Amino acid sequence: MADPVLRLGILGLGRAFMLMLPTLAHHPRVRLVAAADPRPDARRRFAEEFGARTYETAEALAADPAVDAVYIATPHQFHVAQVGIMARAGKHILVEKPMALTLPDCQAMIDAARTAGVHLMVGHSHSYDGPIAQARRLIGSGAYGPVRMITAVNFTDFLYRPRRPEELVTAEGGGVVFSQAAHQVDIVRLLGGGRVKSVRAQTGAWDPARPTEGAYGAFLSFESGAFANLTYSGYGHFDIDEFVGWVGELGQERDPARYGTARAALARIRSAAEEAALKETRTYGAPASLDAAALPAGGVRHHNHFGQIIVSCAGADLRPTADGVHVYADQTRRFDALPPPAVPRPEVIDELYRAAVQNIPPDHSGAWGLSTLEVCLAILHSARAGREIPLTHQVAIGE
Repeated sequence: MADPVLRLGILGLGRAFMLMLPTLAHHPRVRLVAAADPRPDARRRFAEEFGARTYETAEALAADPAVDAVYIATPHQFHVAQVGIMARAGKHILVEKPMALTLPDCQAMIDAARTAGVHLMVGHSHSYDGPIAQARRLIGSGAYGPVRMITAVNFTDFLYRPRRPEELVTAEGGGVVFSQAAHQVDIVRLLGGGRVKSVRAQTGAWDPARPTEGAYGAFLSFESGAFANLTYSGYGHFDIDEFVGWVGELGQERDPARYGTARAALARIRSAAEEAALKETRTYGAPASLDAAALPAGGVRHHNHFGQIIVSCAGADLRPTADGVHVYADQTRRFDALPPPAVPRPEVIDELYRAAVQNIPPDHSGAWGLSTLEVCLAILHSARAGREIPLTHQVAIGE
């Protein structure tokens, strides 16, 4: 008997959904059966391309009895209410990172899922990536001793991609700390054991035209005695993909000759409304739509990545890349190559499937997502207060 297919509903057909669309359209364990979005053109296109039902509201999607689980891909500020709606309807939930903007909202989401007896999962973050999972397995084997230090570095053009006005306001979830540190923090927590003891950080908001954090540097101390250095810049100068063989964050081949395209496109924008309209062209229902889900000719060649990660264990340094993990041990070094995935970032759906269909608690649970948000908030707090921030809501995987 064939394994059951997870019947998935989508709440929000915006940019986050577009980034997951190649996975959702091609993963054999999932079928898109319904979606909700306030835009009629997006609903119409979804119904045509997937033969699925569409709704205008979260409540209507939640009432669909054919939906097993819902992927909430709406802006951060809507997550807490929408998770409650889906949980009360008995739907398992995958909610985009960051799961919310405050710890009380995160706890309310966790409580709603627990009361309803459904699984709550946070993602996708790059801690799901295959090479990160392989590095975690190498650490778990005990062959290289405990983790002592983690170095994570990323440079992108994040701040100059088209944004809605609230995405440039920190208090409304804008800036790189909420949207990008969630990836980096998730990775180092996964590899470092999860339980961060304290955070000391600085942030940079260096462009008055983009008045939110575009960069940060953070020092994380773990309860185990390990520590991590995190560096991120979204100011669109140096590109970390140069250090990853010109493989992009989503595993795509990059052309180094296209340097500066994000800043150049933004320079032609004359107003916030025009910039929001440009971002709208990158959402579902725009001309690309399902065409954007097409896999590369010859198949997927690389895994996703989030810049340079080096895990220093007692007996080796481990460096995950888009194609595997370099192992630099005491006397030898090697490269543990990973086969490319059949579809991009399949690990997200694999974990959701195990939770929703097989009732296996997810690694990236609500409690895990709350802990990651606590670190992100501590980065902002530390930068403003000029001091180290102790943490109190940290968990390890599975807790």
